[in-house]
Amino acid sequence: MIIQAFAFYLFAAALVAAGVMVISARNPVHSVLFLILAFFNAAGLFVLMGAEFIAMILVIVYVGAVAVLFLFVVMMLNINYTELRQGFLQYLPIGGLIGLVLLAELVLIVGSWVVAPEASVKLASPAPPLDRITNTHAIGNVLYTDYIYLFQAAGVVLLIAMIGAIVLTHRGRDGVRRQRISQQVNRTREESVELIKVEPGSGI
Repeated sequence: MIIQAFAFYLFAAALVAAGVMVISARNPVHSVLFLILAFFNAAGLFVLMGAEFIAMILVIVYVGAVAVLFLFVVMMLNINYTELRQGFLQYLPIGGLIGLVLLAELVLIVGSWVVAPEASVKLASPAPPLDRITNTHAIGNVLYTDYIYLFQAAGVVLLIAMIGAIVLTHRGRDGVRRQRISQQVNRTREESVELIKVEPGSGI
């Protein structure tokens, strides 16, 4: 228990410190690297909770794909962050209002746990015995039965975000020949094949 408690406080402290550095670092590349560190520490906390599947998904998906994609986009866009910070005070009231709304939601959630702690037990799905079912099987049962529509909606949102990222990073260049699949499929044999009769002795 002492080792588990020490590991929990170590991962938690590193996670909080990395989260603070994500929003306070001036270099966006450093922010992405601190984000990757935060993902690794969160995965360690999930391992301590016995949710090794979620920890592995967090490392594979978020660290291996999302964080690397963020780093690639940040380094490729070459954004002038000095111009972005110029309009910070202009959006400060809206940002403060959104922050107050999120704070009010967190207070309501924590208050509901304090006032009615039995409500979370009734709303939560019953956990099956660990000796009968694995974590992956349990997550699949809950995800694809109770939250299937929300899961599909999240997939649509990610698809829209991916298309938007491609549109934003796409750069048109002059003089580049692009592939036209319809012309390749519809061309005839006469257009693509040319027979040349080489006389004996006239070759190289």
